[in-house]
Amino acid sequence: MTNPPSSQAEAMIRRVSPEGRALAKRDRERRQRATLRLAGRMVMAGLGIAIIAAAIDLAVFPIGVVGWLVAVAAFLFACIVIGLLSRARPVVLAASPLGTLPEDTQHWLEHQRGLLPRAVLPTLDSIGLRLRDMAPRLATLDADTPAADAVRRLLATDLPALVQGYEAVPPGMRGRASNGGVSADAHLLSGLALIDGEIDRMTEQLARGAFDELATQSRFLELKYDGAGPIG
Repeated sequence: MTNPPSSQAEAMIRRVSPEGRALAKRDRERRQRATLRLAGRMVMAGLGIAIIAAAIDLAVFPIGVVGWLVAVAAFLFACIVIGLLSRARPVVLAASPLGTLPEDTQHWLEHQRGLLPRAVLPTLDSIGLRLRDMAPRLATLDADTPAADAVRRLLATDLPALVQGYEAVPPGMRGRASNGGVSADAHLLSGLALIDGEIDRMTEQLARGAFDELATQSRFLELKYDGAGPIG
């Protein structure tokens, strides 16, 4: 089965874009870590069940073939439960700890890519790289400070509001300008570009230790909504 044209175009963009390749590598590494964690939990469950079964067999009564079959069935059941509990859950950025917020935001954006126009993909790649650069800077920032609130507002409130507002617009209307304005596609592109610049500015201030400047700067995003969609 061939991929849809949009999927093919996105795949091509990611292959030829250095930023896309870097983000794809990070996504693969994240999936590999998750797979290793899942396998480790299953191994521990298997060892635990085997130890319990052996202890019963040696110290209580012989469990025989039937007992070991029950142990195998218990292991399979445990694997199913572990797999279900380990399934990826929707990322709620507002609940993310400050230290993991950039990575969580990048992960959330990756899940939105298929719903967004191809024109914004390079900007998403740029945001992803800026989030990667921002992450270690947050290690020096107290999560209860106004500067931390500014970072959280940008990543956990303004960015999701922009993207979700765009997704709320019917697909057939996203490319149309309404009331003499610009289209929802244009709103999204300009809004993401603004957020990209804001993340870069915040990262630079974090690197300089300019936490007060980060918290009090009067430049704010204007992410509003009109009949056509979010205004960037």
